[in-house]
Amino acid sequence: MKIAVIGGTGLIGSQVVRLLNGSGHEATPHSPSTGVDLLTGQGVPEALTGADVVVNLTNSPTFDEASPAYFRTTMDTMLTAAAQAGVGHAVILSIVGVDQVPDLAYYRAKVLQEDILKAGPVPYSIVRATQFFEFVDAVLSWTADENTVRLPATRVQPMASADVARAVADVSVGAPLRGIRNVAGPEVFPLDELGRITLAARGDRRTVVTDDSAGMFAAAPRDALVAPADAVIAGTSYREWLAR
Repeated sequence: MKIAVIGGTGLIGSQVVRLLNGSGHEATPHSPSTGVDLLTGQGVPEALTGADVVVNLTNSPTFDEASPAYFRTTMDTMLTAAAQAGVGHAVILSIVGVDQVPDLAYYRAKVLQEDILKAGPVPYSIVRATQFFEFVDAVLSWTADENTVRLPATRVQPMASADVARAVADVSVGAPLRGIRNVAGPEVFPLDELGRITLAARGDRRTVVTDDSAGMFAAAPRDALVAPADAVIAGTSYREWLAR
C-alpha cells in the first residue's frame, strides 16, 4: 500500500512510518518541514496523489479554546484533498475517553475532529489511545515546584508510544473500521501514584501531594481515561519502560 503519513516526523508518526516501511508498504512522512501543511493547505493535494491511505497524526499547537478551529481547518483540508485524490481510507489518532471530558477544550476539539471524519466522504478509522509514557514527565511539570508535585487521583492507563504507533500502523493497513479501536497500556494507576513511581525511578526526592484540583487531568471523571472492555491491551508496562 501507498500510505501518506501527515505528521509523519513526530513522536508517533516517525515510528508509524518506520513500521509500515519495514513491513513492505510505501509510507511517506509529511509535515511542514517537508512542505506539507494541513493548516494552510500547502502541498496537501500533491502528498495525497496516488495514496491508498492517509494517516493524520498532526496536533493542535495549543490545548486551549483555539484548538477546535485548528482541527476543523486541518480536517476539512485533508478530507477534501483525500476525496479528490480517491484515497480509500483515512485514519486519525484520538484519545481514550475523549468524549467523557467535556470540561477540557482540547478534548472537545478532538471530539470535533472525530465527528468531522465520521461525517466526511472517505472511509475511516479512529484509533483512540491512552496517555503516552513519554509525556508523564511533562504532566508532572505542570503542577510542580522545587519541593512538591501536585497531582489528582484521576485513574489513567498509560502506554508506550511504540505500542501506540504499532496500533496505528496495524489499523492503517486493514480495512476501514468505520468506527473506533481503543488501545491502552496493561496497568491502571491513580495519577498521583504514577507520579510517585516516576519520581522514585528518577531519584527525584520531591513529594507528590494528592490534589484533585491540580492540572489538566483534574477535569476528567474518575474512570473516564481508563480503557473500555473492548480495548486492545499493549504489552509494555510502565516500570519496564522506565527501566530501559
